Amino acid sequence: MGSYSWNAKDYAKHSSIQQDWARELIAKLHLQGNENILDIGCGDGKVTAEIAAAVPNGSVLGVDNSSSMVQLAQKQYPVDKYPKLAFQLADACALPFDKQFEVVFSNATLHWVIDHGPVLDGIYKSLNPGGRILLQMGGRGNAAPVVKVLDVMQKTARWRPFFMDFVFPYGFNDPGDYKVWLKQAGFHSIRSELIPKDMTHAGKAKFAGWIRTTWLPYTHRIPAKQREAFIDELVANYIQAMPPDKDGKVHVQMVRLEVEARKP
Repeated sequence: MGSYSWNAKDYAKHSSIQQDWARELIAKLHLQGNENILDIGCGDGKVTAEIAAAVPNGSVLGVDNSSSMVQLAQKQYPVDKYPKLAFQLADACALPFDKQFEVVFSNATLHWVIDHGPVLDGIYKSLNPGGRILLQMGGRGNAAPVVKVLDVMQKTARWRPFFMDFVFPYGFNDPGDYKVWLKQAGFHSIRSELIPKDMTHAGKAKFAGWIRTTWLPYTHRIPAKQREAFIDELVANYIQAMPPDKDGKVHVQMVRLEVEARKP
């Protein structure tokens, strides 16, 4: 997820939407209850713990490349209370496993990776023959209205100096590309599709919290003293372009790329 210093506790407070979407995704796994599962990009461990509850005779290992996230997950889900659940530091592009899992799962993580070749090679190696993957990440067109506001802000006199060598940090990919990459890695592709989602934030403060805790490639370019001003301006510009609904909720049009495949 890039080498950003994630504020794990702040993220935990603003990630309930990601958790709801993860629940929908877990249901699509149709688990038998005895699988050994790898969760890539486990974050604070909430979702990994939900998967573990569905496999009483299996096990779940959550990995993340943020040490603050892994530490928070280990603290919240101690081994003595959650014997089927473990967490460790690992990079999605260099997974250290060999034929250890029946299922590899990932939610809202892999759009942080630009080159998915090494990720898929590592997942393939991690799986037992016949094992399967279910991945969901930002896809082509994801959060386009937010990206549009940010594109304009980067060109303004106030913020331009901080974005001189900026490269778009997310891999928002297309199902067609993904099918090719799955085949190259040796997978049998079951489906790759874009799913539009409406992300709803209960007011401006919640929307600002989501920006602050997840749009780090942008916010972390701004010196700490000016960061809140940058977020405030982004929120104001977004709300001008996409006004809240009658209940004051702020909507963001998201597009998820969902990928299912099997190792022969």
